[in-house]
Amino acid sequence: MKAAAAAAAGPGVGPGPVPVLGTGSVSLAVSSSLNAFRTHKRYSTALTIAEFKCKLELVVGSPASCMELELYGAREEPLGRLDCDEALLGSYPVADGCRVHVIDRSGARIGEYEDVSQVEKYEMAESDYEKRPESLRSFLRQQRWGRYDTEATRRRAAEQEQRRAQEAALAAALPLGTRCQVRVPGQPCKRATIMYVGQTDFKPGYWVGVRYDEPLGKHDGSVGGRRYFECQPKYGAFVKPQSVTPGDFPEEDDGLEDEL
Repeated sequence: MKAAAAAAAGPGVGPGPVPVLGTGSVSLAVSSSLNAFRTHKRYSTALTIAEFKCKLELVVGSPASCMELELYGAREEPLGRLDCDEALLGSYPVADGCRVHVIDRSGARIGEYEDVSQVEKYEMAESDYEKRPESLRSFLRQQRWGRYDTEATRRRAAEQEQRRAQEAALAAALPLGTRCQVRVPGQPCKRATIMYVGQTDFKPGYWVGVRYDEPLGKHDGSVGGRRYFECQPKYGAFVKPQSVTPGDFPEEDDGLEDEL
């Protein structure tokens, strides 16, 4: 009887009490010699070590036939090897919190199974994808969603053209050199002089270049290497035409003369 119990315990485990076999399960940490991550899973103690390796193959990527298994306790103390494929997992001293370390003997390199750039990817030709009846593109086309909604596309284009025309009309009513007041949402009202009106290289649409009365701007009239107008540093800014109100706005008094 003692010899039978020793054989059931597995040849890689040192002397000690043989666990009672059952059909329960155990929560184990799993690590691998091929990567640094660990995972926690629950396994049936009724699995043979061969069956256990097949399940570990899905976790660590190593072939089951190339695995060597080491068992560690909850405090990382070594408990031996799980080296008898016919033995049950429950015949080894496994318990919740133990760790099984998989040593890969296939010759794979560390990190090989984590580098997805080495995985060959299937790429379908654009013409073949267009012919597929059950693709996402085909579904969107059938439902007339997104860019396949021709009516919505025409409506958005018309609205965009209308906004562009309104912006151009507002810009045309802003003569150069005119005093103005600038109201940008979320910012205090500022007084300035209109220095530039028109389109720019940095963003589409119409923009108004202003020279503020105070150093409340962002530049000196030059943006992206192109000079649009001249002013002192931090006095220049570009705003949308709808933020500019022309009028007889005198320059703001900074009060310096009262301090002389």
